[in-house]
Amino acid sequence: MLIHFTKMHGLGNDFVVIDLITQSLKLRAAHIKRIMDRRLGIGGDQLLLIEPPTRTTADFYYRIFNANGQEVEQCGNGARCAARFFYDMGFTNQRQLEADCLAGTLKFQIEDNTDVTANIGSPKFKPSEIPFHVSQESLEYPIKIEENELSISALSMGNPHAVLQVPNIDTALVKKIGPLLSKHSAFPNETNVEFMQVVDEHQIRLRIYERGIGETPACGTGACAAVVAGIRLGLLKSPVSVWFQKGTLNIVWDDPHSPVYMTGPTTSVFVGSFRI
Repeated sequence: MLIHFTKMHGLGNDFVVIDLITQSLKLRAAHIKRIMDRRLGIGGDQLLLIEPPTRTTADFYYRIFNANGQEVEQCGNGARCAARFFYDMGFTNQRQLEADCLAGTLKFQIEDNTDVTANIGSPKFKPSEIPFHVSQESLEYPIKIEENELSISALSMGNPHAVLQVPNIDTALVKKIGPLLSKHSAFPNETNVEFMQVVDEHQIRLRIYERGIGETPACGTGACAAVVAGIRLGLLKSPVSVWFQKGTLNIVWDDPHSPVYMTGPTTSVFVGSFRI
């Protein structure tokens, strides 16, 4: 069986995108691991499957798999790439789209350039909704990682996040603390970890450790989570530019009752095919 795919990225956060609207494919975790292997397969942070909608008012449904074969609830950059893929493939000529995933419903605006704006939805702070095992909700939580006593913000953007403020992301212990915090027993589904450096009230620098992947060049929901955490702590004011290694995401969160909006570039790198 020959399967066609498109390789895409959002600020270096890269994806293998497969159309399952006109193609048929069933993948096991072993297939996904092989496809996403950067030496033995196509390579990427995550696999995106674009499927027919499950609701009459939605344009499509998308599924997200980490490189380790684990299906996850949400991916902000992946969601924006999925919307751009759906539009560029000619499945619609509408620039306002609506799609569903495990985390719920997202709305998109296809901009005139390569940018896509995504309405990520409202953040969740109740520990049971993250999920995060603590006795009560708080703006910050103490957590111990080996000999380090850390203070984190914990929230969900459709997937779990732990935000850690650091003085300089260049010297942050991402490779040491990231995997330990990601797999901490307080997070039963594991968590994504954001290392946030506040530049000023409208700018941050960010490094990301994604569960099931490792450090990635960018993360859309991670950017949203960091900005939300910073605003709640009084460190930031909307809108906020989030600086990654390869570019910027612009995040807007006007008030606690509003959804989070994320705008940034999407890039199609190449197309190809493989056999299962």
